Amino acid sequence: MHQTPPIPVRVPLVREPMSILQSLNAARRNVLSIIPDIATKQPMVSGRTGKRWHMVMDPDAIRRVLLDRLDDYPKSLVTKNLLRPAIGESLFVAEGAHWRWQRRAAAPVFSHRNVTNLAPIMTAAAERACARVAQSGPRAVNMADEMVRATFDVIGDVTFSGSGGFDRDAVHRAIDSYIAAAGRVSLFDILGLPDWVPRPARLVSGRYLAEMKRFADASIEARRSEGHAGVPDLLDLLLQGEDPETKRRMSTGELRDNLLTFIVAGHETTALTLSWALYLAAFDQQAQDKARAEAQSVLGSRAANADDLAELYYTRMIVEEALRLYPPAGMVSRTALKPDTLGGREVRPGDTVILPIYALHRSHLHWDDPDAFHPDRFADRKAIRRYSYLPFGDGPRICIGASFALQEAVIILSTLLARFRFTPVPGRDPDPVMILTLRPEGGVWLQAEAV
Repeated sequence: MHQTPPIPVRVPLVREPMSILQSLNAARRNVLSIIPDIATKQPMVSGRTGKRWHMVMDPDAIRRVLLDRLDDYPKSLVTKNLLRPAIGESLFVAEGAHWRWQRRAAAPVFSHRNVTNLAPIMTAAAERACARVAQSGPRAVNMADEMVRATFDVIGDVTFSGSGGFDRDAVHRAIDSYIAAAGRVSLFDILGLPDWVPRPARLVSGRYLAEMKRFADASIEARRSEGHAGVPDLLDLLLQGEDPETKRRMSTGELRDNLLTFIVAGHETTALTLSWALYLAAFDQQAQDKARAEAQSVLGSRAANADDLAELYYTRMIVEEALRLYPPAGMVSRTALKPDTLGGREVRPGDTVILPIYALHRSHLHWDDPDAFHPDRFADRKAIRRYSYLPFGDGPRICIGASFALQEAVIILSTLLARFRFTPVPGRDPDPVMILTLRPEGGVWLQAEAV
């Protein structure tokens, strides 16, 4: 038996039942803090907070929600109300037939070939990130900020390459303020008040949204009229995309909503994955040394590219373990439309079905030593039970950009680890807090020493 190593930071889960008001106050600060601790030890937990709810941690029941009866469990209204103002009826929010045709039209955009073709943009972003870290010298660096900048570089270049008028900082500010404002779970949503009752936080975010949409529309129209030379980027691929069954193509509004979805989802989640992976590498110097030896032997002094991915398997294991411990979407919810039975329990129409990915990934039923950092768990992916590890969801609605995100994370992480040794700054541990995504509150402050 190995000695119990220290445990990386985690969310304190609830050990006592909470009133509606307590739940709301807790959820406004950190959505994950309303998960009961028993959710890491049981396949299912049910209760009532205004509405009946069920937290599901049983892989077979999760498969039923995400695959077998997908249409009976649409995304919950709370999720849609939060996101629709920003991303309309895009892939992330749409349901049924409207979701299906968009998914069919967008699927080729994320084919293996297209994702591989975009790797040089990721390699260039990794180089720039290394240059910035090197410039900061031996001082402590907030690697969470650096990773947001790196992944935003990537998403800017793969969505709007060559768009002269692209004001990165403005778009970035707009996205950030929107996530901050919209993400405060509205008390009104949880109480189920109708849509026409104005939501205070959302009124604030409208201005940023309008700015972001204007910019995206202008870029789409310019690309339509002027075209674009070079490797096709996401915008080119979406413009060419059509539903193979109906030959329907996306309108400017649909293109814009999907483009904004990819920008918002694509940079924030990968930045978080990289931030947590760097925190964990600094937390466990042995794992970091092993990844560095791998990266140096594969890369020498250059940055990683798509051809290196097959040999960077330990780096990928660190990324996968970071996604297990700190899944960007730490909790997702669905609304039951029809009567059903999940894990032997009755589910009624209107019940909220919560998939607390954070608790699932730390369940004592599926993982040994679940709160510990052990990248080696991913040495044999076949040993991991399907629907017990869901950093990208699963079933037909699995994240369309999963391979893009993993490729980007491994390219950037291996390039950084080959060149720097990261050590924690005492007393500056990040705090895992989920509003819309699971962020390291307070930043990931590390010393970076060139090797």
